[in-house]
Amino acid sequence: MNQTPGLEAIIERFGEQGFVADEELATTLFLMLHLGKPLLLEGHPGVGKTEVANVLAAFLGAELIRLQCYEGLDVHSAVYEWNYQKQLLSIKIQEGSARTEAEKEAHIFGPEFLLKRPLLRSITGEQAPVLLIDEVDRADEEFEAFLLELLSAFQISIPELGTIRAIHRPFVILTSNRARELSDALKRRCLYHWVDFPDMDKEMRIVRKHLPDIDEALARELVRLVQRLRTKKLDKTPGIAETLDWARGLVALGCRQLDRESIEKSLGCLLKSANDMEWARAEGVTNLLTEIEDA
Repeated sequence: MNQTPGLEAIIERFGEQGFVADEELATTLFLMLHLGKPLLLEGHPGVGKTEVANVLAAFLGAELIRLQCYEGLDVHSAVYEWNYQKQLLSIKIQEGSARTEAEKEAHIFGPEFLLKRPLLRSITGEQAPVLLIDEVDRADEEFEAFLLELLSAFQISIPELGTIRAIHRPFVILTSNRARELSDALKRRCLYHWVDFPDMDKEMRIVRKHLPDIDEALARELVRLVQRLRTKKLDKTPGIAETLDWARGLVALGCRQLDRESIEKSLGCLLKSANDMEWARAEGVTNLLTEIEDA
């Protein structure tokens, strides 16, 4: 894409992909594309942070490269490693050759023996990809520090090869569920956007976007109930994905309205904790139905 798309184009094209982007998020994405800076998305699990990267890749017609972070993630899994089996085979083949030891070593540490992992792939492709660094807060602080070189200079240092600089800068999105506080150094390198749970109106638009034929009254009742659920102290607060799963489940069951029976039949689409299910079946459903009827 040669020109940075405007806000209306971002909102419209995201909508075509089934993602309801408000003006604030669209503005942040516009600035990310215009300034060429990474974007850090923070928010509760299930609010659609990862989906932003998926839709952005489709919007730009770019490859999506995803790095899923976890505790203990290291350079070999995230950046590169050497193909040891291929190196050993090459060493065996070179036995008795006229090459010096230095030449043999230089050969087996050449690019053809390098296995590119997500971060290295993201800066060596022929086109700029969307690089999703998902749940960066789950990675160790040491790995977070390693990311700084990539996020500031878009380059990676490999001891055996030297510094590899980006052919095309990737569009970088980092997500965080705030399992731990990220460093100021990382935040300074990024634009920032907090992704909250949608309000009633936005969640209705999301449901209609994904289930255009759903009964309007049913959609309003189920969204209102989900909104109420998010005010309760649950082990796992339902996100947008659970709302959509529940809506699809109710439609599949032929439900035209919410009542205790229809909710209990489909509760597994919405709640993902045994404690939450027990609470809902014991008293939660009845209380919630009363609350939304009185609203």
